[in-house]
Amino acid sequence: MKKTGNLYLIPTILAEGTADQVISPQVKDTVRNLSYFIVENLRTARRYVKMICPELTIEELTFVQIDKDATPAQVQASLKPIVEKGIDAGIISEAGCPGIADPGAEIVKYAHQKEIKVIPFAGPSAILLSLMASGFNGQQFAFHGYLPIDKGPRLQALRQLEKEMQQRKQTQIFMETPYRNNKLLEDLLTTLHPETKLCIAANITSPEHEFIQTKTISQWKGKLPDIHKQPAVFLIYR
Repeated sequence: MKKTGNLYLIPTILAEGTADQVISPQVKDTVRNLSYFIVENLRTARRYVKMICPELTIEELTFVQIDKDATPAQVQASLKPIVEKGIDAGIISEAGCPGIADPGAEIVKYAHQKEIKVIPFAGPSAILLSLMASGFNGQQFAFHGYLPIDKGPRLQALRQLEKEMQQRKQTQIFMETPYRNNKLLEDLLTTLHPETKLCIAANITSPEHEFIQTKTISQWKGKLPDIHKQPAVFLIYR
């Protein structure tokens, strides 16, 4: 009986030029020995593999894109070489850890159904790093992904998050598309209670541009950072 290959969850960088600091030798050694990758973005993944393993010839490797729009059939098809040929494969996210706020979770779900061994590697996660640095409750927390785009539903979502925060004593974590960051900050200041604490964590792991600060809503008023088009995570707690 042919042996099924392994599925490695390969973490990637959050900020440019940080691979040597945040990507372990174990990850690089694993990537060096893989020839098949299931990725969120082809261009980003190829560039990342070449960066951490410059000796590899990218043209000799196989990259299959599975993003948020991939169908279940496409996801399952991406696992066929692992099951039918016994090939080891790596999942590479756009940024951070595969499966965390990432379409890689669907691949892992089907991998378990096919009894493929899943092997995760430690790496930078913007969600966990921001929680660690916020000073908020790390025992009870919830990540909500992206909030609604339209103003009415977005304000309603913020009020609901604040309500859950108070009722459950739970840190609430969410994100926004970078070019809408400043607008979200304005809504946070006009919607949340003055004593609710807000942590803004932008450009996490960047040596030059990392910004992580926690203040109450009242303290933030008139002192907001300009994080337009910068990757950021937002956390609230009281």
